[in-house]
Amino acid sequence: MTMADKTLQTKDISVLRITRDAVDSGRDCVAIEEPLEIGLNYYAEEGQVHQTISVTMRTPGEDSELAVGFLFSEGIVEKMSQVEAISGHGDNRIEVTLAAGHCPDVTRLQRNFYTTSSCGVCGKASIEALQTVGAEKLPLGNMRVDRATLQGLPGTLSESQAVFKQTGGLHAAALFDSSGKLLRVREDVGRHNALDKLIGACLRAGEAPLHERILLLSGRISFELVQKAVRAQVPVIAAIGAPSSLAIELATEYDVTTVGFLSKNRFNVYSGRDRIET
Repeated sequence: MTMADKTLQTKDISVLRITRDAVDSGRDCVAIEEPLEIGLNYYAEEGQVHQTISVTMRTPGEDSELAVGFLFSEGIVEKMSQVEAISGHGDNRIEVTLAAGHCPDVTRLQRNFYTTSSCGVCGKASIEALQTVGAEKLPLGNMRVDRATLQGLPGTLSESQAVFKQTGGLHAAALFDSSGKLLRVREDVGRHNALDKLIGACLRAGEAPLHERILLLSGRISFELVQKAVRAQVPVIAAIGAPSSLAIELATEYDVTTVGFLSKNRFNVYSGRDRIET
């Protein structure tokens, strides 16, 4: 396995395995992490503008989905008709050209220029940051999820995490319907990238907004992940890990249901309890 094929998401490396009884040389499979530069082309009064808007560390693959999901999450695009073209430039740069007539407010970009794969964007410490991109509260609607359906989601996700099974080093974001049917799943070394890829895939397929859907995260629920889910109008966010206090505050503000510590035996509901049938 080489780095020449950038569709690869894993790499085979040599390791030294140390146990209580032995020291052995061997091989191990690890997740690939590489930078992706996202460029934006759009038409303004002064002519065409070329701007680099983000450099993120990600797992190669689904780069177009990642770029679209990122732009949507940041309020630069609202729908795919505002995207004229997506093109790759080398292995680690992708450019999105917006349709003529759509001039974005690039001051909405809240991310730092450089983001790490481990935590995404730090420092988004206010709910007002989400209000600037036109997010709306989610209606309660008719969606209800029973406890058995929720408790079955982690097992379904685990079965679908192909690269995680090889490496143990990727985050996953998965979308289910209210009956627990898996619709889409994306993996990445960055939890925020995994969700951007998932949202981008749904946008490109014409499936947004994501009403009547359950988002399952393989890790914790952070403020930024709730922010992205609200933008996509996802009513229920569940996670294997815990939510942060600001994530709960944001979810409560926007009437999103949050479920943490989800397993086949238990879970906690932190907001939006009316959607959960116990």
